Amino acid sequence: MTAQITVTEGGVPHNKVMIYGLVGSLIAIYLTYLNTLMGTQAFSFFGGLGAIAALIWGSSTIKRLCSYGIGTGVPSAGMLAFGSGVIGMLMATKFGMLTPVLALIIAAIVGAILGFISNNILNMRIPVMIQSLTELAAVGSLVLLGFSAMAAGGFSMAALTTGTMTVLGTQVAAYNASLIGGSVLAVLFMLGAIALQHGFNACLGPNEKQDRTLMLTAECGFLSMIMVAIISFAFIGIGAAVLSLLISLLGWYYTYTQFFALSRRDAAAWLDSKPILEVESEA
Repeated sequence: MTAQITVTEGGVPHNKVMIYGLVGSLIAIYLTYLNTLMGTQAFSFFGGLGAIAALIWGSSTIKRLCSYGIGTGVPSAGMLAFGSGVIGMLMATKFGMLTPVLALIIAAIVGAILGFISNNILNMRIPVMIQSLTELAAVGSLVLLGFSAMAAGGFSMAALTTGTMTVLGTQVAAYNASLIGGSVLAVLFMLGAIALQHGFNACLGPNEKQDRTLMLTAECGFLSMIMVAIISFAFIGIGAAVLSLLISLLGWYYTYTQFFALSRRDAAAWLDSKPILEVESEA
């Protein structure tokens, strides 16, 4: 299966989007470690911003992969990204400061293996399949790690598995009250996967523009971030959770208004378009 892939006119090349998304995501997720260093939870919102940076990268990757004629594969690509990513994310959370980098590396290895299987065993034969699934797995791991750090206040295994509950007026440790023990990770999985898939799914077509597609992805990412901020009230202090919620709402409002403006711009470009006239048969 072959097709010519070109960057959208006036757009940013995919490799640049990948670098910006990768670096931005890692920096933002690492900033949540300030919670540990400073004994606070106020920096938890950086995890959500890191997840959104990764989502923008992943949206560009999905567009690149699905331009080979597998538009119906957008949902499956998104789910595969997070199914691979959760492996890398969970395996890496036991390594402290190395967690974000190791999550990226482990998930990328899993994605590369799946890409090889897709191309050489399932015979999909898509030139960018291995690279794209490698990228998407890395994206999935960073999004899950970012949202988890935002909800729990950190990205270590202890932060994600340690919760407390009150028994006879005494606070006791309870695994089932933690982010992973309470199955909240499954919710974060879906919030990330939907945000990753929707941008290109909603915008694809003859008038698809890169800036509009990526802006919609960012807007969906902030919608998911709002939900993660609400979830965080169960795990971190009220002040930190409120701060996360306010930043999420502001980010969503900005990206929504920008997406609306870009949609009006692209709709106006079609105002004077004429219908395709069919040639009448003389028979």
